[in-house]
Amino acid sequence: MDALNRKPGVTRGDGESRAGGRADARPTGAAPTGRDADAIVVGAGPTGLLLAGDLAEAGLAVTLLERRKRTTSNLSRALAVHARSLEQLDARGLADELVAGGHRLAGLQLFGMATLPMARLRSRFPFVLITPQYEVERLLLRRAERAGVTFRYGSEVLGLDQDADGATVRFRAAVGAHDGAGDGQGRGGTERGGAGDGLGSLRAAYVVGTDGGRSSVREAIGLPFPGKAVIRSVVLADVRLTQPPASPFAVNATPDAFGLIASFGDGWYRVIGWNRHAQAAEDAPATLDEVREVTRLAFGSDYGLHDARWISRFHSDERQAPAYRVGRVFLAGDAAHVHSPAGGQGMNVGLQDAANLGWKLAAVFRGHAPDSLLDSYQAERHPVGKTVLRSSGALIRLALVHSAPGRALRGLGLQLLRRVPALPRRAIGGLSGIDLAYPAGPGAHRLAGRRAPDVRLAGGGRLYELLRQGKFALITPEHEPTTDAPASDRTPVPARDRFVTASWASNRKTAVLVRPDGYIAWATDTTTPTERTAEIRTALTHWTGTATASAIPQPPPAAAPFAPSGPSAPSGRPEPSGQI
Repeated sequence: MDALNRKPGVTRGDGESRAGGRADARPTGAAPTGRDADAIVVGAGPTGLLLAGDLAEAGLAVTLLERRKRTTSNLSRALAVHARSLEQLDARGLADELVAGGHRLAGLQLFGMATLPMARLRSRFPFVLITPQYEVERLLLRRAERAGVTFRYGSEVLGLDQDADGATVRFRAAVGAHDGAGDGQGRGGTERGGAGDGLGSLRAAYVVGTDGGRSSVREAIGLPFPGKAVIRSVVLADVRLTQPPASPFAVNATPDAFGLIASFGDGWYRVIGWNRHAQAAEDAPATLDEVREVTRLAFGSDYGLHDARWISRFHSDERQAPAYRVGRVFLAGDAAHVHSPAGGQGMNVGLQDAANLGWKLAAVFRGHAPDSLLDSYQAERHPVGKTVLRSSGALIRLALVHSAPGRALRGLGLQLLRRVPALPRRAIGGLSGIDLAYPAGPGAHRLAGRRAPDVRLAGGGRLYELLRQGKFALITPEHEPTTDAPASDRTPVPARDRFVTASWASNRKTAVLVRPDGYIAWATDTTTPTERTAEIRTALTHWTGTATASAIPQPPPAAAPFAPSGPSAPSGRPEPSGQI
């Protein structure tokens, strides 16, 4: 049927919701003896924590290796959580708590000449949330621990081998490294080395490297990381201000400096600055006086900054791995792509990498989908990473422009941003991730591949509350005919435990099937009852499997079914972001 996107699709398996802990049932394709875990995630940043939590809640035994010790603070550069990331956190029951402790920005002021009106976003979260990355990690860590993820802190990855059955990670464990939560199943790995600072290894069906720009996993599988440095000797500090600027978020640039000031909403401010004439070595300690100087150069005032709780220096590269998958090993977040901090998109892109990959890994591991489904992770997310590299690179180069003609062109562009209504709409849709859409196959419904807005459902609930169960969601008009019973002896019955159902709160007639990551898999406007029931049944069995079969029989199409499009991707049509 022409409305069916020709992509093998699946969902998470039986068990509890994302917010309610890991599934109890083991998958039919349980890991054979000799594996220490079903999945190993390397790197306990936001990307790794979200992915590990998703996999554990889907019923997989997950071990997370982290180089840092558990007691090490993880202060970091990230401070902005965009609307689409908040929607993903909402689908895991975490967004409201994070928002309550952060600072909402309804607009982003650019160079004192234009403002991006984030309040116009058609989302439950029409703002940018300013909050330290460690607050995001705190919530994701708590969720992963409750889901039963096994943590091995102080574990440095040394190498990796893989074969047709799994992958083995070799690591060096520091004293007291295995001090994390258990996996809830009595499994979590066996150290194959001596005590103390010894060597160990763990084996799993899949390994995901979320271990940052200097990824040991990426190096172990021999993937290059082509690119170049964009900006060096950037200073960063969390400080208090005696005389704060009028705006809680400000970006400005002069011929000699670039600066950003953002309020956390609790009296602390993040200050980031670059001084063209003070290019110290990366390992040179940054000082408060240096932060004051660059702030005065960029803004004309240092705002009486004092009491720094953290000062750091960093450089920014633009790099992207050519592949996000090599056999049973995957890359996500900064391990797959790094770019300038302009736009605050780094952590956000990583979170959405994890949301895209998690349900697919769980489905394939459980036997609900063919291995080829995992190739769609590359097809969908690699173009997104490429686009973010370009957009953030353009922003930082715009900020650092030195010549008078260049500054004049920048001013002209900002004037256009103020005067042409379509430009800020496009900018905020791309920056926030709200307008990201994955192209669907030929003949698919116009909604297929688009982000599903958080619509109201009959009975008072919301779509993203429903998605907390970690399954596909079928939304239909009220009193939709059931699909549980087969139309004939030969008609397969959809796997009812792999999707949830709900009805529109409105009188909408479209039937929509939403993926666990909040993108529309399939839709139909057919109103004839028999045809509509048949279409829904076919879509459900195609995407979630059948009650009698553990795998989807359809082969994948020759061409990648999804590759991101819309304002935050290379090509395609923009999404009507607040409506279906």
